[in-house]
Amino acid sequence: MIDLFLRGGPVMWPLLLTSLVGLTFIIERTIFWLRVASGRDKALVLRFLELSDGARYAEAARSAQGSRDYVVGVLHSGLVHRNYSASGALQAAAADSYRRMRRFLSVLDTVVTIAPLLGILGTVTGIIACFNLMGDAGVADPGKATKGLAEALITTAAGLVIAIPTLLAFNFFSRQAERAAAEMETSASCLEICLARNESHGVRDPEETVGKASS
Repeated sequence: MIDLFLRGGPVMWPLLLTSLVGLTFIIERTIFWLRVASGRDKALVLRFLELSDGARYAEAARSAQGSRDYVVGVLHSGLVHRNYSASGALQAAAADSYRRMRRFLSVLDTVVTIAPLLGILGTVTGIIACFNLMGDAGVADPGKATKGLAEALITTAAGLVIAIPTLLAFNFFSRQAERAAAEMETSASCLEICLARNESHGVRDPEETVGKASS
């Protein structure tokens, strides 16, 4: 393997760096999404919306405390700011979560683009060197030219080996982020509907009503 790497020429070194960068951020994003998955609590999301629909806002807010579910976090932000701008709070919280989910994806996208280009660059420079060798030595030994061309293609193969799995990882992580964004949007819309319906019907949180009455 080391011999094959060295035969690829100097372009193999930036390709190696590119592969290490891609692998590092693939591992980082994998750990991130595993943590996201471990924090999901769809039952709590439904419970939160059910309590909000019944105008039991204080109870809903308490149920969200300590939750690591990103949807619950977005809903909680909108609920606690319902008297000011629930829609704005929901959008801001969802945008923040979405940014964290797409973090470093631009790096993976760059790796997907640059790895094949570096591979082609290495192949071109290798072919140039091969033709120069043929020009100096003539065509008496075509085996040397064939060997030189084969070695020149090593960088192209290396670039594709790096780019293909990185592209698959990029598409997977992007899809996960898009699904999460759609779920946050759907849940946020449900909460807005609940708040608007309660407001139009004059329904108040029982705990707030009791608090005002006792004061």
